[in-house]
Amino acid sequence: MNSDVQIAGDPLAIPHLLPPVPAHPASVAGFVGLARSIAADRDAWEPLVRYDTTSRWYHRLRTGPGYEVWLLSWVPGQGSGRHDHGPSSGVLTVLEGELTEHAGTGRRTLTAGAQRVFAPGYVHEVVNDALTPAVSLHIYFPGLTEMPMHGAPHCTPSALETTAP
Repeated sequence: MNSDVQIAGDPLAIPHLLPPVPAHPASVAGFVGLARSIAADRDAWEPLVRYDTTSRWYHRLRTGPGYEVWLLSWVPGQGSGRHDHGPSSGVLTVLEGELTEHAGTGRRTLTAGAQRVFAPGYVHEVVNDALTPAVSLHIYFPGLTEMPMHGAPHCTPSALETTAP
């Protein structure tokens, strides 16, 4: 008896029958849309979330051509420290809870559904100042290769007194 490959030929040898290569978003708006679509698929990411009281928990959720997607959880009081993302641009999306971003422009409260877009070299700190845990999604393009730290965090007591709301 002949196999399907013997009868029809190898389908992988016929390029037009191959599934298309996943597209790399071509713009910042494309990455924002990708973040929104991943955020909307709660059944895919929610079972993966873990909370760690000793350090921020993170999980690489997906990689694509030239980008990567990270899922992070934040218990109350946890923060990232002041940092940038080296040569990577990014999209931060709050999936659950509330986070506070401290940057050169002041302090911004980010609630579930909020998104922030940043360019290479953007220095900020993200902190869970709330009383409940938070979950966020981060897309970096190109993929994250470094995260230089920048001195004292904005959320030290003296900084909180001088940072405008």
